[in-house]
Amino acid sequence: MARYIFITGGVVSSLGKGLMAASLAALLQARGFKVRIRKFDPYLNVDPGTMSPYQHGEVYVTDDGAETDLDLGHYERFTGVSAHQGDNITSGRVYRDIIAKERRGDYLGATVQVIPHVTDAIKEFALADTDDLDFILCEFGGTVGDIEGLPFIEAIRQLRNEMGREQTCAIHVTLVPYVSAAGELKTKPTQHSVRELTSLGVQPDVLLCRCEHPLPEGERRKIALFCNVRPEAVIPALDASSIYAVPLQYHREGLDAEVLRHFGLEAPSPNLARWNDIIDRYQNPEGEVTIGVVGKYVGLPDAYKSLNEALVHGGMANRVKVNIRWIDAEIFEQDESDIAAQLEPMHGILVPGGFGVRGSEGKIASVRFARERKVPFFGICLGMQMACVEGARAVGIEGASSTEFGETKEPVVGIITEWMSKEGLQKRGADTDLGGTMRLGAYEARLAANSHVSSVYSGATAISERHRHRYEVNGAYKDPLEKGGLIFSGMSPDGLLPEIVERPDHPWFIGVQFHPELKSKPFDPHPLFASFIQAALHQSRLV
Repeated sequence: MARYIFITGGVVSSLGKGLMAASLAALLQARGFKVRIRKFDPYLNVDPGTMSPYQHGEVYVTDDGAETDLDLGHYERFTGVSAHQGDNITSGRVYRDIIAKERRGDYLGATVQVIPHVTDAIKEFALADTDDLDFILCEFGGTVGDIEGLPFIEAIRQLRNEMGREQTCAIHVTLVPYVSAAGELKTKPTQHSVRELTSLGVQPDVLLCRCEHPLPEGERRKIALFCNVRPEAVIPALDASSIYAVPLQYHREGLDAEVLRHFGLEAPSPNLARWNDIIDRYQNPEGEVTIGVVGKYVGLPDAYKSLNEALVHGGMANRVKVNIRWIDAEIFEQDESDIAAQLEPMHGILVPGGFGVRGSEGKIASVRFARERKVPFFGICLGMQMACVEGARAVGIEGASSTEFGETKEPVVGIITEWMSKEGLQKRGADTDLGGTMRLGAYEARLAANSHVSSVYSGATAISERHRHRYEVNGAYKDPLEKGGLIFSGMSPDGLLPEIVERPDHPWFIGVQFHPELKSKPFDPHPLFASFIQAALHQSRLV
């Protein structure tokens, strides 16, 4: 039977529960255990698919088309275990399913209540599909005491009683702030948070204490005394030089050993060679490059979390440091003289995905700069579409644009209305709901023989990558674009949907309709990012 580890947070948000869950899972995996991580989000959205990146950060997409919390990206990057639909649930999804059952009469006239119906639904989600697994790590969003999170804490309480304490472990992530005026760390916020959690029926077994300064042994014992845990179960968690140093740091502090002790398990010492190599590559680069990311959500780094990490992975593959310059695309629309000033120092230019017209002309201007100045260019999703619009304008198709931005006589990019998926023909219209209606998840692409992108994928003729978009490049413009030097080197298996474009006369110019950053890992960098950074490194030696 799989053992369960429940991870909650207190005092404040953004303490790093997701990184903690991913790091612990990686450590257990390094000891030979099979793991899976799940995220429980208390908000009422069905999924984060319609939420603003400024509020929620990026939307992470799984192979099976789930739009999920960005923490699932951490889970995949740290463990290599592919997430799926069953690994992220929200209050909105729980209530939607319960109300649908009530309307059908599934409850046979019973009064539908938070207990037992909502808590039962949460428990069913936690317990589903656990065959052949040693550990299920369940991370709960928000902080203890939030009203919307109470049913989830109650579900933890019930599961611990039903499964037995020997099958479950509760880890509480909390804050030990440093008060500079007093010159000391304060344990009271942690005590209050644990008291709140305990009052809801969940006594934590391990405390992970985020702090900016080392936690003295006296304070550690004080926390243990007042929070009713062993001193060894109070694990200090200081800021790390890189998120990829966190597993090694937690191992040194004894987190994985304490969890195994709680379960009464013995296991071999973890094989941490993979993580030592990652940190060596990160901390000891043999060069550096600067990449300009021209986007519209640059004010919030979490909006491009997977992209940021994939660029770092590309640097690890080449043993170089990647300096990322986040550039607001709108500034190029206000003053075109800024384009050269901002982009000339860049060794590579990347235009990422996004939605809406804001900043689109700035992205197109960035594509033009990269094409004309022969700077390595990487366009992802909307970035590829803007490369096609720029290519059309370059061959004299005036007014080339996307229907996403309004009516246009030259719709180089238009809304996709039909496409084939594993489930069969999918149809959408301009007036359909926004949530869950895009082309989502893994789709195959066929690569042109002898193309640049085929060589990047080590000669592959077919690939599978994850998508999240509502608009597609219009195949009717293929001939004029290719005559202008923009080659369609990747297409959907039916030959209808453009997946990849490239310029053979350019040092490195590739646009992809999918999101390769979602599959990149520190121990397995995505080939497109590794190749892009390699091209940027070559560019750095030319300037």
